[in-house]
Amino acid sequence: MADINPQPQVGITDDDKLWALLSWIFAPFVPIIVLLLEDKKVRPFIKYNAIQALVVSVVGYAISAILSAVVVGCFTGLALLVYVIYLAIQSYQGNWITVPVVTDFCVSQGWIEKPVV
Repeated sequence: MADINPQPQVGITDDDKLWALLSWIFAPFVPIIVLLLEDKKVRPFIKYNAIQALVVSVVGYAISAILSAVVVGCFTGLALLVYVIYLAIQSYQGNWITVPVVTDFCVSQGWIEKPVV
């Protein structure tokens, strides 16, 4: 499960929450668009969620495609969909989510900054 880190709502607008939700639900397309829009990619909450959504979707689709030869691939895709919907709801509530391996990878690459608790 994702670790939910409630952060102060200072600086997180309703627009930020909406773009974070859309990034999770329509990944990888919306995160790519977000990262190309100058006014969106400078917003920390939007960028934080967009990059993680992009990584989760690419890795999830790759794993699902590889395992699709086996019946397990179908269940992997369904499990990923349910998990992404959960993450989208949490981000829409303004929570800084931490996906166990993905967040640490993105922070180590310098793509995002880990929020302080």
